[in-house]
Amino acid sequence: MTKIRLAYRIVIDTASTFAWDKYVFEDTYKEYLMQQQLFASKENPKTTFRELLNENEKANQLHFLVSMAANGYVEQLKGNFHRVTDVLGNHFFPFTNFQLDIINTDITDSSKHKIGITFYSPMLVLVDIINNHYLVSTETEKETGFQTLEFAMQPNLAICYYEK
Repeated sequence: MTKIRLAYRIVIDTASTFAWDKYVFEDTYKEYLMQQQLFASKENPKTTFRELLNENEKANQLHFLVSMAANGYVEQLKGNFHRVTDVLGNHFFPFTNFQLDIINTDITDSSKHKIGITFYSPMLVLVDIINNHYLVSTETEKETGFQTLEFAMQPNLAICYYEK
């Protein structure tokens, strides 16, 4: 039995159109403005995240610190990311956790704020790959017959864990 975990990544920036994305965008930018002060040099302040990271490697903690601003919004999803459809058209991608990363941002220009959020599925059984579709089951302990879900291979959806 092959077990896998799927990951689905979204990128949120000023071009994002979903209301949920816009709230996450605004709150993570505000959180970044507060948290980056912990790592910024008073003598030689850096305006972008990449510049700050080059100057102070501890600024890498900002990914985690800023993710706290998105946590409440992710909890609202109740473990299902509804932008990924299965082959039947159901908007259903189960996830158990997420990880936020700051792609870049600038304390002087909010339009440069860009983050990624990766949603991780629970452990799944990979039943088969059929015509570029993942046939999976959330029932990992059964010996016979599985209820299955089928997801098309698509951009931003990948196997992130594999166990034979």
